[in-house]
Amino acid sequence: MEKRTFLRSSLLLVTAAFSQPSKLWSATPNPSFDVTDEEADEQTTGPFTLPALGFATDALEPNIDKMTMEIHHDRHHQAYVNNLNKAVVNTPFAAMTIDQIMANVKESDTAIRNNGGGHFNHSLYWTLLTPKGSNAPTGELAKKIDAKFGSFDKFKEAMSAEGVGRFGSGWAWLCVGKGGELVLMSTPNQDNPLMKNIVKKQFAHPILGIDVWEHAYYLKYQNKRADYLKAFWNVLNWDEVGKQYDMAKAKM
Repeated sequence: MEKRTFLRSSLLLVTAAFSQPSKLWSATPNPSFDVTDEEADEQTTGPFTLPALGFATDALEPNIDKMTMEIHHDRHHQAYVNNLNKAVVNTPFAAMTIDQIMANVKESDTAIRNNGGGHFNHSLYWTLLTPKGSNAPTGELAKKIDAKFGSFDKFKEAMSAEGVGRFGSGWAWLCVGKGGELVLMSTPNQDNPLMKNIVKKQFAHPILGIDVWEHAYYLKYQNKRADYLKAFWNVLNWDEVGKQYDMAKAKM
């Protein structure tokens, strides 16, 4: 090929790529931005629906910004619901609650594992957020945290470390384990501690989950995950965590 022809062809290819950014990005997907427009927009029917937020999308500012909340809830979580409804069709999972799905899903159930986990995890996460974040736990849970970690501040440091230390995308969890003991852990992607067939050595009931996927914080905090985790404590609803603790105790 002549040099002039080669250069002209290369320039056309580069121009075409940058004139169609959606195709360029779709060719190199970022696992932390894990849904397509089609998955989020698709209207599916099935046993699972997107739970409404209990507050306006700008109510958590400046800790979590409005646009992040809109994209995170309306796009990402909606896509998990859509894909889960499709994945359970003609399977025994279609008749199960989301908690039952978490307890029975296996590694081979890839779509149900990923999207079911995404639906369960986010459904819990939204309930834990509030514009009027309670400052600290109370009652029995507060005593348990002090006994387990030494103090409330040391607990926050330990749980934040779980979130910062999770390589790639995932979640940090405070759970109730065997004997009612509090357990800290993190899981990759959309896995969670209820998936006893997958997270076999860590089966426990989560009562507090912090989403450390980039889609939960990147628009405001970019790569500063630690800053997002610090801000998270300002909007955490400890009253709801306490309710989750009471329910988890009854299940163990």
